[in-house]
Amino acid sequence: MSIWLQPEPQNWWTIVDDAFSEDVGSGDLSSGVLPWDMQVKWHIEAQSDGVVCGLGIVDYLLAPYSNDPEESNIEAMRTDGEFVSRGEIVIRGLLPARRVVTAERTALNFLMQLSGVATLTDQFVRKIEGTHAKIVDTRKTVPLLRSLQKYAVRCGGGHNHRMGLYDGVMLKDNHIAAVGSIKSAVESARMYISHMTKIEVECETLEQVEEAVESGAEVILLDNMDPFMMREAVKAHKGKCLFEASGGIDLDTVRGVAQTGVDIISVGALTHSAPSMSYHMEIS
Repeated sequence: MSIWLQPEPQNWWTIVDDAFSEDVGSGDLSSGVLPWDMQVKWHIEAQSDGVVCGLGIVDYLLAPYSNDPEESNIEAMRTDGEFVSRGEIVIRGLLPARRVVTAERTALNFLMQLSGVATLTDQFVRKIEGTHAKIVDTRKTVPLLRSLQKYAVRCGGGHNHRMGLYDGVMLKDNHIAAVGSIKSAVESARMYISHMTKIEVECETLEQVEEAVESGAEVILLDNMDPFMMREAVKAHKGKCLFEASGGIDLDTVRGVAQTGVDIISVGALTHSAPSMSYHMEIS
């Protein structure tokens, strides 16, 4: 059974390899105090409640080289996306001591960061239960960790917005100001994008919403609107497009936003401000 939530994030192993190389450099000076043939049992336990994410990375860094279970092994107790409690062991194994202490910090760094994103996403998702809205992420991610952070959002029950500038059109205020109108921006985009690509338009007023809908945008981003204005926009154009709410939405306000009838709620904090979830490794 895979401990990844499928599909796995793109090229995750190259990110992990780079992070491991950054930490180890030319070699782990501290591990030299350990006998080269010392085997140790190790386990990682959660130090708080939350959604686990990153076990596949731990497995990658601490998986045994040998196929002999008596020499080394690894066992995941959980799968990414599952809720774990404080004190719960999430993964354990038997491995040469030098490998364990060398890979420990890189493994924990990914596990803590990604579980933090998954846990915060889960909190947002729970807040809007009973509505039809979806919680999605944004491009406000840690540089080079985007695929992993967006994977963590899915582990927390959220959904992904576009991965980058290449898989969706979002016409924001600067695009519109540069070409003169929403209509002109949408028409220009239609001339070069695939028929499979959707266009989203950022709107700050109901007048802009009207123009965006009439221009044929598939998604309307209601940017920093109050719930009353959001509800009015949705009511006036329901069924013509998807409505996304964005801008400073937090755990205290997200349910009120969901109740306006919007389809999507994007939250940048999921990836740029999620606190890490604590884990600890013990060896014996």
